[in-house]
Amino acid sequence: MSNKLPVHAVITGLFSVTPDQVFNAFLDTRIMGQFMFGPGVRSEEEIISLDNEPIVGGKFTYSVLRQGNRFDHVGEYIAIDRPHHIVFTWSVKQDPTGSHSRVVIDIAEVINGCELTLTHEMPPGSEDFVEQSKQAWGKMIDKLTEIIIRF
Repeated sequence: MSNKLPVHAVITGLFSVTPDQVFNAFLDTRIMGQFMFGPGVRSEEEIISLDNEPIVGGKFTYSVLRQGNRFDHVGEYIAIDRPHHIVFTWSVKQDPTGSHSRVVIDIAEVINGCELTLTHEMPPGSEDFVEQSKQAWGKMIDKLTEIIIRF
């Protein structure tokens, strides 16, 4: 029996910085607050807190307000292999379905930078969410390409 979830949304991005810089962006809440959450990504979103413990087995909670509703994105780091691989669980505490997914980030060195491949693995029945997931993560990756040079 495989522990992979069967529904996948895959997004890629090219960066003109080192793999280590992109890797760090996914663990540093100071950077996450500029490309994953907040008004720079969603104009109606306010960051409440971004807390994480970026070690294998460490947990995170990223809390935001959207249109007056609180969303707590929670998960646990499953793998951290600097600077090429990060895996973490992903769910929203307020999701009435209790659905859990997994995010796999692979970063490969390429000429003049690196390529990121993000795979959002979701449970059966999530097929209708694939395009929405691709759009959301794609928007975040696009934002990261804009801001990463500053870090």
